[in-house]
Amino acid sequence: MIDLLILTGVSERATDIHFEPEKNLVRIRYRIDGVLKQGPYIPKKLERAINSRIKIMGNLNISESRLPQDGKATVNVYGKPIDVRVATFPTIFGENVVLRVLNKEQLIIGLESLGFSENNMGRFTTAISRPNGICLVPGPTGSGKTTTLYAALLKISTPERKIITLEDPVEYELPLIRQSQINVRAGLTYAGGLRAILRQDPDIIFVGEMRDEETIDTAIRAALTGLMVFSTLHTNDAAASIPRLLDMGVEPFLVASSLVGVVAQRLVRLICKYCKEEIQPNPDLVRRLNVPNTKFYAGKGCKNCEGTGYRGRTVISEIMLMSPALQKAIMERADSSIVRSISRQEGMETMLEDGIQKAIGGVTTLEEVARVV
Repeated sequence: MIDLLILTGVSERATDIHFEPEKNLVRIRYRIDGVLKQGPYIPKKLERAINSRIKIMGNLNISESRLPQDGKATVNVYGKPIDVRVATFPTIFGENVVLRVLNKEQLIIGLESLGFSENNMGRFTTAISRPNGICLVPGPTGSGKTTTLYAALLKISTPERKIITLEDPVEYELPLIRQSQINVRAGLTYAGGLRAILRQDPDIIFVGEMRDEETIDTAIRAALTGLMVFSTLHTNDAAASIPRLLDMGVEPFLVASSLVGVVAQRLVRLICKYCKEEIQPNPDLVRRLNVPNTKFYAGKGCKNCEGTGYRGRTVISEIMLMSPALQKAIMERADSSIVRSISRQEGMETMLEDGIQKAIGGVTTLEEVARVV
């Protein structure tokens, strides 16, 4: 049964499979294109057997149900190995289990395939082509930050450059790139691992997340000594990254002298190409988003998109590049609204503007842009 549920998830392009215990049953839900979709219901009497099977797969303790556990498994689907991350969490009706499906076949290799607009693609290429500095990709969980950074690393990876990563966990294996996984229990943290990487003679470093002051401080010093550092940060937009770094105790002059670019992004669902049709947009949404009254499109729902009108996802982004005016604002500890205003004057499109352009171009819908941004 577990194999069949995973097989179904992979077939439907699910990124996560949720096992949610209720009072009298276990509910299965699949996250497809960023939205949860209802799956089958399973009798309550099978709950313990299901949990035990998943825990054995993930090499977890089957007798422990009172504490959260994390593990990793590899399953064969259609003869191909699929990595699955297992996470359990105790709730009042039993253990909630989430399987994160890491399908290496679906990794988009080309940066050009991610969906950046022409303007943003040029700005992003400028940021990642710098010989040294820090390039940040902020956004919430599930906004495609890791995929974007992997694609950027593959674009600039050459036999002449040594690239080392420090991740939690390593999601996809990349050629020619030295990848390492943090292990807090064994004492390998982001800060400790980053200090060790600096002794490995790298040219480019990818740190999974700027999580604490020590990690950020080490990364900044690496950037100032001539290395290129890529990382992620949990903020809502590009401009909010600056106050976030300052709040974490980093000196303004260090941020101003080391940061080269910030690439904030979200993922929006693509209109299904099989049932795409021209529509009259919602007048309230047109007024709220202040968009021109032009042609818009939506999917009416078909068997290819399972009636949702959407199939696949693409990126909407805003890219802030460092400039003398921005450096001055950072030194003065300016708030995010001033940082955003300066960036807009220097050519930055906001995520909302990028999303509206994609809706006008028939790539996604206004409803989807409003939902995400």
